[in-house]
Amino acid sequence: MMHSFLLIGQSNMAGRGEMEAAPPITNEQLYVMRNARWQKMYRPVNPDRPFSGVNLAERFAELYCNAYPGEDVGLIPCADGGTSLAQWAPGSLLYDHAVMQAKFAMRTSRLCGVLWHQGESDCGEEASRVYAEKLTEMLDALRRDLGMPELPVMLGALGDYLTEYDEGTRVWYPKVNAALRQVAESMPHTAYVPAEGLTAKADHLHFNTASLMIFGERYYEAYSRIAMSGTDTATGTLEDGVTMRGIELL
Repeated sequence: MMHSFLLIGQSNMAGRGEMEAAPPITNEQLYVMRNARWQKMYRPVNPDRPFSGVNLAERFAELYCNAYPGEDVGLIPCADGGTSLAQWAPGSLLYDHAVMQAKFAMRTSRLCGVLWHQGESDCGEEASRVYAEKLTEMLDALRRDLGMPELPVMLGALGDYLTEYDEGTRVWYPKVNAALRQVAESMPHTAYVPAEGLTAKADHLHFNTASLMIFGERYYEAYSRIAMSGTDTATGTLEDGVTMRGIELL
């Protein structure tokens, strides 16, 4: 059966990488969901905007496929650029759409995890202060609504290049990253994926293609460590600063 992964968050999960800088997609075992059906993967994976581009989950899926020969891998694109965490609250349009798409995918695949990257739109005093609480509420609801209490979730950090974006973001993005790490350390089956050393496009807002490929590798590292960790729930720090709590998945 197809192994699938839900993609949610804002533009850096949707993907804004330069397509001309990416190698062609040649793996015939990679798929993307369109209209509740699986299509051979093509770019853009998550076409939320006319300028959507390369997505970090492309590299994640490739590594997963390499690790599990013979298994097809499908991505469920639901990320939407510019969205705040409040727009992903349980009962919102984006949340309900993601749950619906995931349930469609579960008819023909095994849902194996969630890739989340969001937070640039919450780089403010009030939003960053409640970020951990609201993200925890959303992830609890997502697992409950999908009937998968042990569903692995990978939470990607915001890039340090945001120091060059604007003054408000420069001040508050470390608070959002701290909240993401807090959630990963407090919730079972959840991992924090660091973004240290990754670089941006000229807009100082979106990861470039090369960094998206590295980020996808880090997401896969986080996922694979969760999958191999058994039922131990002790929090630990993984290679490259990935923090997680464990489950038995595979």
